[in-house]
Amino acid sequence: MVGAGIVGASCAYALTRAGVRVTVVDRGGVASGTTGAGEGNVLVSDKEPGPELELALRSNTLWRELDAECGGFEWEAKGGLVVAETPEVLDALTAFAASQQGVESAVVDPRDLEPHLAEGLAGGVHYPQDAQVQPMLAAARLLRASGARLVQTAVERFLVSGDRVTGVRTGQGDLYADAVVNAAGTWAGSFAQAPLPIRPRKGFILVTQPFAVPPVRHKVYTAAYVTNVASDAEGLETSGVIESTQAGTVLIGASRQRVGYDTAIDYTVLAKLARQAVGLFPVLADAQVMRAYAGLRPYSPDHLPVIGPDHRLGGLFHACGHEGAGIGLAPATAEMITAQVAGGTPPVDPAPFAPGRFA
Repeated sequence: MVGAGIVGASCAYALTRAGVRVTVVDRGGVASGTTGAGEGNVLVSDKEPGPELELALRSNTLWRELDAECGGFEWEAKGGLVVAETPEVLDALTAFAASQQGVESAVVDPRDLEPHLAEGLAGGVHYPQDAQVQPMLAAARLLRASGARLVQTAVERFLVSGDRVTGVRTGQGDLYADAVVNAAGTWAGSFAQAPLPIRPRKGFILVTQPFAVPPVRHKVYTAAYVTNVASDAEGLETSGVIESTQAGTVLIGASRQRVGYDTAIDYTVLAKLARQAVGLFPVLADAQVMRAYAGLRPYSPDHLPVIGPDHRLGGLFHACGHEGAGIGLAPATAEMITAQVAGGTPPVDPAPFAPGRFA
């Protein structure tokens, strides 16, 4: 297993439960990449009808089962609230929600659910299935529960014999395996023997100091967030996304831009995110920001994750390209990979996620 983020940890857990012996290799350790810079969202509300929504619904169920099995993820079935500034946007949100088969939703007065929201919003759609975990904690506990061996070193390349992968070359020597799972996040496309069009997409998060009683009860975001998730733009895009954590802090996002592997702080972006947050929740105007950080989402050009056996090399499986949905989609991704490695049939059709679609 290459990668000890939430996808790699979930795969390790599912594979070991299926009787597979797993070694996880990551140069930075557990949750040192995208997972450690995430909000922990387990969302169905932002998924368009199609294969990703099917994967998200399956993953939502699996997260609830994992919480019962392992616990300790700071799992919170808080629900999501998408708000509309105008009646036209509310009509679009309502139509979008009606198209999402299998997703629970209801049109609401947003201030009935979030009393601290700004006045004057046209309405909102409530998604009770949306949830949140603490992503670093979830990755660490799933990996520990798996019993997999963890090796903290860089994977330099795949070992190949003929048309099969036989292991990986690392900074600590060669590791041999019957199968290799590439869950390397934003670096998953960089292996020369089996390249994939996975690129980093940068995003910022602001974290407030803890509130005794957080003023935000759900994951709250504007309709622009759904549009930005589906966008192919390279330039900066922002949308108001606000939610609290069990620690009492409030997380503020979201931004998207493709600037390579640059994670430097851009204070103009932070200021824009702060203004958007205060526009939605005026009560945050006096909140102190404790820290801010940037993370890199593993962007796939068709906005679908890459899951399944490589079309060029036997013994190689990919589990990457989830962009900002890796935490939410991790358990169903692991279920699919485990079925493919062990020769089973996953509950969700794997064909739309096959790596060979980029051939």
